[in-house]
Amino acid sequence: MKKYILIHTALFAEAKSIIEHFKLQCLQTKPYRIYTKEDIVVIVSGMGKEKTYLHVKDVFKKYDIKKAINVGIAGCKDKDIEIGSLFCTNHRLDFINYANLTTVDEPLNDKSNLKTTLVDMEAESFISTCKEFLDIKDIYILKVVSDHLDTTIPKKEFVWKIIEKNLKSISKVVTLQN
Repeated sequence: MKKYILIHTALFAEAKSIIEHFKLQCLQTKPYRIYTKEDIVVIVSGMGKEKTYLHVKDVFKKYDIKKAINVGIAGCKDKDIEIGSLFCTNHRLDFINYANLTTVDEPLNDKSNLKTTLVDMEAESFISTCKEFLDIKDIYILKVVSDHLDTTIPKKEFVWKIIEKNLKSISKVVTLQN
């Protein structure tokens, strides 16, 4: 059976440049989007822990996944970190910065309660779901800083551009041999 690399995003804007870069074809749009080509499958689950859990688990039932990567935007409490900076939050890689991450249910604007550098809404659910099927060494969380704890949802074009800016490093994780 063919083995796939899963790339998960919550928003289409986070997936758009990845889909274009790998020239993926749309297979499904409802209840979540699936794009694929060769050994890559990208899903766009929608925001939040529950959608992430349900749709990622469903993909593991449909495909034999060998590596899972969550790519998305994250808020950052450190104003010295530039918007558009890429971090891996669960592995230390030579070519991507490392930062710790908290997953929340609602956008966060008060950094006094945040003990980590980054905050998102899907990573925790993504990791716990993937750990049912994969070893942690085969699961990657990649986050691009979109704001400094601003609760305003970023514009789609802005999200697409900051992901696109980091496509070289994201692609390196996709092709990384464990």
